[in-house]
Amino acid sequence: MAELTKPASRSLGGVQVGVIALYVFCAAIVVRTLTIIYLEFPSMFRWYAGLELVFLLLFILVILRPSLPAWLLQLIFLVQSVIILGLLALPPHLDFLTAQYVLLSYQMALVLPAKSRWVWCAIFCVFILISLISWLGWILGLALSLTPIAGNIIFLTYVIANREQERAKLESERILGELQQKNFQLQVYDDQVEQIAVIEERNRLARELHDSVSQTIFSIVLNTRSTQILMERQPDLLRPQLEQLQALSQEALAEMRTLIAQLRSESE
Repeated sequence: MAELTKPASRSLGGVQVGVIALYVFCAAIVVRTLTIIYLEFPSMFRWYAGLELVFLLLFILVILRPSLPAWLLQLIFLVQSVIILGLLALPPHLDFLTAQYVLLSYQMALVLPAKSRWVWCAIFCVFILISLISWLGWILGLALSLTPIAGNIIFLTYVIANREQERAKLESERILGELQQKNFQLQVYDDQVEQIAVIEERNRLARELHDSVSQTIFSIVLNTRSTQILMERQPDLLRPQLEQLQALSQEALAEMRTLIAQLRSESE
């Protein structure tokens, strides 16, 4: 149940304009009621003022503490509903007091779980219909009850739609965050793959350097030793040996340049 009331408190804090309008609407009904009673039915003023005061205190309590347990919130709405019925039962049976059920419907939709909303909306509509028909007759009572009943349904539908929009927005933000995280992971993976490719290429060049250049240099060393021996024993054979030694040196130099050029291109 706590999970259901947390989104309610967020919604209540996110629609500040709606909450302010709720205060103004509630205050307007109370001021209008007390003004009429004070001017035309002064003997009933204390009853109206006392019941309206209790209604307002409970109304403000729910606005300030929307995270109260669901059972306690429903008990508060029941008490407020009885208060409105009591106000309607008092002379002169002011029909516009049913607008307070519209306020309760809006507030109830903000703080109660989804399963309870339509149940309470139906209860409010029944209270409106029964109270007006009881005090004003079938025709007038039914006619005057249509507006507050429609208001209950409209306000509840509005809050539900607003909740769905907010939930969809949060879901979109969550999906966007996941996509950004996946994109970052892919970039990191791409960098790692590139680094691995560079390391593998360097290892390949190192193997080529070891297999080809080192072998050529080893041949140069052997030819150099052979040249030294020929210089002592058969100097007339030095020329072809020196030419072969020069060819091996040039081959080793060419291979080294090729490998160095490859390393430079990889680093760039």
